[in-house]
Amino acid sequence: MLEIKNLFCGYDLRIILQGINLSVENGEFLGIIGPNGSGKTTLLRAITRVLKPKTGVIFFEGSDIGQMGFRELAKKVAVVPQESLTNFMSVEDFVLLGRIPHYRKFQFLETNRDKGIAQKALEVTGTLELKDRPMSEMSGGERQLVLIARSLTQEPKLLLLDEPTTHLDITHQVGILDLIRRLNKEFGLTVIMVLHDLNLASEYCRNLALISKGRIHKIGRPQEVLSYQIIEEVYKTTVVVRENPVSSKPYCFLVSQEEKERRRVQ
Repeated sequence: MLEIKNLFCGYDLRIILQGINLSVENGEFLGIIGPNGSGKTTLLRAITRVLKPKTGVIFFEGSDIGQMGFRELAKKVAVVPQESLTNFMSVEDFVLLGRIPHYRKFQFLETNRDKGIAQKALEVTGTLELKDRPMSEMSGGERQLVLIARSLTQEPKLLLLDEPTTHLDITHQVGILDLIRRLNKEFGLTVIMVLHDLNLASEYCRNLALISKGRIHKIGRPQEVLSYQIIEEVYKTTVVVRENPVSSKPYCFLVSQEEKERRRVQ
């Protein structure tokens, strides 16, 4: 579905991503992990044409996205950002914004079909009962669900999420990620998701791509990527990695500086 070849990308004269090569199959659930500033969000911006590559090319279903119009790309690729500043709108009106890429020429209002697709997205995300409330009244978890509903209204084939669990408690983190996994498994939606939490990435993502200093350091199953040696090399911090007793996925335990010094004395 998505193929990135020798991508160099960044901001003005600063190159962030350097020589990225990545292939994503249809139906994949890929987690993008890595330290702050490593280029995770920059990669999502390149895939959506927000940033133009300095060199390299990105193909979506065999077509160079640089040759695709933004409206054409938005019919196939949807993004769930970290923040959205639309507090004045109702939930339903906000979700209906996802239909704009599908509007016909000179269409200014949504059709009954558009409304039906938006209602289905609200139902899937469990937010239908919120449709008449203003976005300003949404909690963090509710807002994230509404953002996902808007993205589904685009009827995409590829869903990109930029740290969808940031600032959420563990109940909402699990709820959001369970929903995304359901969209991947039951609806066949291909997912690329940026996550900071290594344990959540390990638990939910089928494969992980670890980015370090703008390059892909390691890609593979969580068991292949999340070894203590790789984590310590990239994150420059001591960890202990054990198997989750329920899922058998790798689980990372942090080791504080105080504990390291105490053990060194012993």
